[in-house]
Order: sequence, then C-alpha cells, then structure tokens
Amino acid sequence: MKKLIYISLLFSVFLLVRCKTAPKELDEKEILNPKSIVEVVSVKYGTVDDELVLSATTVYLKRNVVTATIPAFITNVRVKLGDAVNKGDILYELESKERRALGNNTSKLDTSLVNFGLIKIRASASGIISTLDKQQPGDYVLEGTQLCTIAESSDLAFQVNVPYEFTSYAKPGKTFVIQLPDSTTHQAEFTKALTAMNSLAQTQTILAKVKDNLFLPENMIVKVSVIKGSTSNKQILPKMCILSDEMMKEFWVMKVINDSTAVKIPVIIGNKNTINSEVISPQFDPNDKIISSGNYGLADTALVKIVARK
Repeated sequence: MKKLIYISLLFSVFLLVRCKTAPKELDEKEILNPKSIVEVVSVKYGTVDDELVLSATTVYLKRNVVTATIPAFITNVRVKLGDAVNKGDILYELESKERRALGNNTSKLDTSLVNFGLIKIRASASGIISTLDKQQPGDYVLEGTQLCTIAESSDLAFQVNVPYEFTSYAKPGKTFVIQLPDSTTHQAEFTKALTAMNSLAQTQTILAKVKDNLFLPENMIVKVSVIKGSTSNKQILPKMCILSDEMMKEFWVMKVINDSTAVKIPVIIGNKNTINSEVISPQFDPNDKIISSGNYGLADTALVKIVARK
C-alpha cells in the first residue's frame, strides 16, 4: 500500500513539472522564430505626377525711398518696421522750423495759415516697410533725408535655386506651385533666369512671381514643386512600400504570399512624388498584399504577422 502511494506521488510530481515546462518550451520556440508586425496595402491604378522639389526665397525687386520734402521736425511716426502699407497712407507728420518758431501765433496772424508748416509724408506705393531710418519724434531732418524704404508688393519675386541639369523644367512661362511655411499654396510662374550661379551647389537662380498679391517678409524660404511629367492608368503603390539599396539602383517590395510569409519582389519604378510611386514591372494582382509598414530590414522569406490592411 505504501509503495502504491509513493508511485502515485511521483506520477503527480511528474505531471506538475511537465505542465510547467511545456509553455516554457513553446515560448522559447516562438522567440527563436519571431514574426514581424506589418501592415499591407493593395496595388491601385491611377496617375502619378513626377515632381521636382526645390527651394526658393522671397525678394523685393523694387524699393521706394521715402524722403523729407523740407527741413523740418518729425512730430509723428505712424509706421513700424515690417508694416504693410497702401499707396497714399500717411507715414510721417513733419513740422517746419518756421512754424515751430511762431508757435500757436500762426493762426492768430492769419487764419489761412492754420496748416502752415505742417507736412504729411505719404506712401508712394503699396508694400512693406523694409527699413525705418527715422523713428523718433522730435528729430530734425534736412530736405532729402531718407525716412524709410517701402518694398513694393507688386514686385515681390521668388528666387528659385535650380540645379543646372533641371533648368529645362524652369523655362520662363512655366507654371508651378509654391508652398509657404504655413502650408498654404499659390500658383506661380517662372519669369527670367539670372546669369549668376552658386559655385558650390551649381544651382542657377531663376526668378518667379505669384499670381496673387501677397505681403510676405523678405528672405522667407518656401517650397517649390515643379511637375516634370505625368502618366495615367499605371500601377501605384505608396512610397513607403518601395525599398532600395544604398546606391538607389535596385528597388523591391515585400509581398505576403500567405498568412505569415513575405518574400522579396524586385520592381522597376517610374514616376514618383512625395506620396506615391509608379510600378512599371512586374504586374501585380489587385488582391496581392504588399507590405507598407514594418518592411524595413526584412530579409527574403521573412515571417510576418498582418495587423492591418489598407
């Protein structure tokens, strides 16, 4: 009887140890063969515009210098540096030295001399105050003294830095899109190329103008998108699906061939932009699953786990 009880206890202990070690062995097996978490998409058909992305800076080609018309004291300054003004706006108020010498007796001597010696300096053009040379009321200025400078908004231009090999896409008259730092976009047009080039970057400066009347600060850096060409009814994949080598000579995608295996498929790409890429070959089936997220660094014939499909 004691022997039977002893055997039963040994068998119970064996079962307990077996139950505890089995999950551990399973976990070790899963660790040795991990699955990468991925998201997949399907091939779509449509149009991809091949974009040339460049940078540009704002510049005002014409400036109007505002000067004092007579020797006088500055009594009021109505503008600040960077203010946008319209043609005819009052910028400065001046008082001649003769009126200041007579004081309030001017109107008593002759009622027609109420405004004698009071000068209002107005803006000769619409634009932005780019320099403010005199901003202190009470200063005495001579005739012809520079008071401020107005950068004319009608002559706002963009200096586009174009690599010389792409100047054929920036001919005068070609339209493109400018994106400002606040993400707003405006239609623009190349006007003329300057003769100077950046010796280090080998870029040529080409001037462009927008069709809208904008008030922008000078030297603002903006994004330029020029369409080099477009195609229609082609295979399209999100740009994140396309992988390449370090030299950008070979391209491939990771295709899921069953529920848990992804293989490397070499591809030839065509036009591309910041969002999509055109796939020239091979021809994919609309039901094929192409990895869009989690594909970086995957080896050929990798184990994967699909968590989403777009």
